Amino acid sequence: MQTLTEKPKQFSTLPTAEKLAGIRDWLEEHKALDVTVIDLSGSGAFAEGMIVATATSVRHAQSLADGIGLYCREQNFEYLRMEGYTTGQWILVDCNDVVINIFQSSTRDLYKLENLWGAVVAARAARGEG
Repeated sequence: MQTLTEKPKQFSTLPTAEKLAGIRDWLEEHKALDVTVIDLSGSGAFAEGMIVATATSVRHAQSLADGIGLYCREQNFEYLRMEGYTTGQWILVDCNDVVINIFQSSTRDLYKLENLWGAVVAARAARGEG
């Protein structure tokens, strides 16, 4: 008779808050500017957390995005895809429960993601939901 064994987890089970902190620290160590972490847990959003950071050049943005990919592999974090790498104005790195947005300063000023999602988080808190 064959016995059933539990299949090991494919990816890290580290809590999202700890993933966000580790990625934030990594970005700051690699000279990303104005790194902002937004906790989206419990909001029904597309992810549990978001990070917004500014790069000093296209090459810097691409280097940060490449480095995040390597960091995710080292930490066994899920890594789904990257968008916007070629132009480097806004690179989105999708790590499933965490989404990292790496902007050039002018593009970040245009979209103001932290204001948009910060308002969602504030509204949820005002309703007593988080």
